Amino acid sequence: MAQIGKVAVIGAGVMGAGIAAQVANSGTPVVLLDIVPPGAANRNAIAEGAVAKMLKTEPAPFMSKAAAKLVTTGNVADHLDLLAECDWIVEAVIERLDVKQALYAKIEARRKKGSVVSSNTSTIPLAKLTEGLPESFARDFVITHFFNPPRYMRLLELVTSAKNNPDAVRVLTEFCDYRLGKGVVPCKDRPGFIANRLGVYWLQTAVVTAFAMGLDVEDADAIIGKPFGVPKTGVFGLLDLIGLDLMPHVNASMAASLPPEDPFHAMNRPAPLIERMIKEGYTGRKGKGGFYRLNREMGKRKEAIDLKSGDYRAQKKARVEAIEDSGKSLTKLFEHDSVHGRYAWTVMSETLTYAAMLVGDAADEIESIDEAMRLGYNWKSGPFELIDKIGVDWFVARLEAEGRAVPPVLRAARGKSFYRVEDGKRQALTLSGDYKTLHRPEGVLLLADVKLTSKPVLKNASASAWDIGDGVLCFEFTSQMNSLDPDIVTLLGKTIELVKKEYKALVIYNEGSNFSVGANLGLALFAANIASWNDIQGLVAMGQITYKTLKYAPFPVVAAPSGMALGGGCEILLHSDAIQAHAETYAGLVEVGVGLIPGWGGCKEMLARWQRANRLPRGPMPAVGKVFEYISTATVAKSAAEAQEMMILRPGDAITMNRYRLLFDAKAKALKMAGNYKPPEPATYVLPGPSGKVALDMAVDSFVRLGKATKHDRVVSGVLAEILSGDGTDPTETISEDRMSELERTGFMKLIRNSDSLARIEHMLETGRPLRN
Repeated sequence: MAQIGKVAVIGAGVMGAGIAAQVANSGTPVVLLDIVPPGAANRNAIAEGAVAKMLKTEPAPFMSKAAAKLVTTGNVADHLDLLAECDWIVEAVIERLDVKQALYAKIEARRKKGSVVSSNTSTIPLAKLTEGLPESFARDFVITHFFNPPRYMRLLELVTSAKNNPDAVRVLTEFCDYRLGKGVVPCKDRPGFIANRLGVYWLQTAVVTAFAMGLDVEDADAIIGKPFGVPKTGVFGLLDLIGLDLMPHVNASMAASLPPEDPFHAMNRPAPLIERMIKEGYTGRKGKGGFYRLNREMGKRKEAIDLKSGDYRAQKKARVEAIEDSGKSLTKLFEHDSVHGRYAWTVMSETLTYAAMLVGDAADEIESIDEAMRLGYNWKSGPFELIDKIGVDWFVARLEAEGRAVPPVLRAARGKSFYRVEDGKRQALTLSGDYKTLHRPEGVLLLADVKLTSKPVLKNASASAWDIGDGVLCFEFTSQMNSLDPDIVTLLGKTIELVKKEYKALVIYNEGSNFSVGANLGLALFAANIASWNDIQGLVAMGQITYKTLKYAPFPVVAAPSGMALGGGCEILLHSDAIQAHAETYAGLVEVGVGLIPGWGGCKEMLARWQRANRLPRGPMPAVGKVFEYISTATVAKSAAEAQEMMILRPGDAITMNRYRLLFDAKAKALKMAGNYKPPEPATYVLPGPSGKVALDMAVDSFVRLGKATKHDRVVSGVLAEILSGDGTDPTETISEDRMSELERTGFMKLIRNSDSLARIEHMLETGRPLRN
């Protein structure tokens, strides 16, 4: 098999349509087919409807509207001949063996020779799916189990057979890795594979135990949440997200396919309250609510269900003494003499013991199980990494003290840990009790691995600089949520000077959830409350100088963002020579949301990008109008592809689909640029002057009259209009970059002194939401 150039997805339900969207996001043409609806005038209505719905869905399955144009819709009655053009055919229809096998016979008659066919099933074994079908079909058939939603969930479980062509499996794996951005985890052909086998058991155990112990759902979610590195939804919030009505089907499937001795059966108990909720339409976020709901009849009051009475009540903020008393110690949490401590131990000891049982069954390697839970359920640490944090010996001793069975891999780990670092290399324990070295795939470079064998070249409380080899330095934010503060700006300045002397290039990158959420608002509010205006102005000036030094440094600077890159974080992207962005980068200049304007060069850099673009009519006003629109509305690109459309990413910038490959790609780009690097030419600007400001003000006034903008929006936008129009500048003259920086600095200081802006900052810090004043 050569390469995958075109894909087909059969089944345009939520999952199938989502898979098709992610294929299109990769830039690959995809055919999406479904049945002909009975009596429908439009025979392609289901597939076409799925695409139309995805274009309106939030969070969006498509990374850009342009991606949707790569989807060709059709139906299985009229368009199966299109399969002859496809290198990979994904089946995502109803979980019924007879329906799937009937479809496979039709696929086999029309597909091209050597094309891969896969099922997205999570419940039917591969051997069953291919039973009775031709050998030629079985040779090319695998299971590719995506997680929902396919764009955002990074796990793809791959089940193959001894009959498969190894070359075809390699090509498919590489496509899913490089092009779709998936962490491909090989699995054995077992019920539920890895992530759902363990994840469903974890969820079921947490629910059953919460009912048995009479816990409040908020407390249960707090306990089985942050302490264990589980997303803040916890368990009940996650079930609301998944859909309560889905779980009985999943549980029934697991119960039917797992052997009688499997511990899942003991936890698969009926829950009359959940059955009643489903019957009444309380199926979670997609329904009228679930364990949590928004009561619109009581002023959008947030409510939670009482597991004992079955009635809704006002949602409370969880204050769990067991968590507060234990600090970050999981053993102290487990030992806490309270119902909450007992809940934590019961749920997690059952879950972690079950994970240990799966070694040799669902997967042979502990690292596969850990990776599946990290990528499939967004756990920060896999189950074996959690056991290492708890302490293997402590964990085993408590199991034995309670008379519980200890799985073989736990016995093999006694006196050891599941992971260790030996000679600078991470190793994992095997079922035999030996260790094996873990090797990253080619093209994967992680800062976490660099840290195993080296110390930072520079470091302070909020940032570090690391030598990542070949003459490239990596600058890393380490503050809370990677918010930007004076320490980061100071160390960035020192890093620039160091690279000048000793290195070829600089990459700005980190492995946090977000690249940077912007400037530290708490520090800004504190300084404003004590009227420390000189300090604030000094920080603004320092940031401008440092970012300008970064832009004109005599070496290439590559920014490698992932997650949110907002405000000052976005401004770092704008001052870099190149951007190598993870596909899931959400970038924008959002300062107006807190009553401010970009003060570290965001206005001038966005304006320079749009003035150089060939997308707009000639003259100063079109570019000014576009930049004003984005900044005044705090527009955030919801993908790297959208950031390209907004000109945050330029045509020469690049996108990496797989998060694990981002640093490697950024480093390669930096080294390629270093060969014959020349700093950019200084920018100059032609601005529209007073008439341009009037036009911008009139646009804002109309939004205020329509109720789409507030009184203070007018004030903030007025300052932004002053900057972008040039504050009285003659439209026939050019102004310098330094003058643009001065306008930004003046505008920022004017707004930081405004009490309404300070109210916005305070509200954002307290609630995490913008104040509409």
